[in-house]
Amino acid sequence: MRQRHIVPALIVLLTSGLTQGTENLATNNILSHERPVVTERGDEQHARDWGLSAEEWTRYRDLMQGPLGVYSPNIDPLTALGIEARSDQERHRYAELQVEVEASRVEKLLAYQRAYDAAWQRLHADMPRVILPDAEAAFSPVVPAANGRITVFVKDACPACDQSTLRLQAAGMEFDIYVVGSRADDAHIRAWAQRIGIDPAKVRGGQITLNHDSGRWLSLGLPGDLPAVVRQVGGQWQRQP
Repeated sequence: MRQRHIVPALIVLLTSGLTQGTENLATNNILSHERPVVTERGDEQHARDWGLSAEEWTRYRDLMQGPLGVYSPNIDPLTALGIEARSDQERHRYAELQVEVEASRVEKLLAYQRAYDAAWQRLHADMPRVILPDAEAAFSPVVPAANGRITVFVKDACPACDQSTLRLQAAGMEFDIYVVGSRADDAHIRAWAQRIGIDPAKVRGGQITLNHDSGRWLSLGLPGDLPAVVRQVGGQWQRQP
């Protein structure tokens, strides 16, 4: 008698487990079909972001699975494809694409920097942004250079940059210094200025200003390496000897 009750119950349990297993299998199958679609859509979006075709993006992903991805795991798609270009035509295409992408990035960066500078002047005009040791109010506001005023673009670990800056200071010139590669780090600029011997009194008096480059040097598009002593003449930036 007891077996007659056990058998139906066992059948119910087995049937329930089979149904649940079938549902789980169906769900897993649906998910497995959905994942490639999501990945494919993501790849298409990435390709469009870089101005590439779907085939070019696939080739980039394949390249990153090889030696290039081992040696340069963080390389961008255009550089990767340019390095591994299969013809001069491909190489030139990727170079031009990269120039356009970089120009767009710099323009956005400069637009934000201008907005940031304006906000700083509006909200905290009397607050120092870069203070040198022993220069109580050594404030270098980032403002457009007056017409004819010298601008000097420099970078750290550049003896020629140090010498050029000190020559201008010794000559009593008024000029604006833009430190390339400072990464918006005021301490970086302070350390550089202190190391080479920028006069805090001249910074305090505004004869010399210290500023983050924030992409300005690249945006000018002038030839040559740093240091660069430039002057704005008639609305055009010209490199000075």
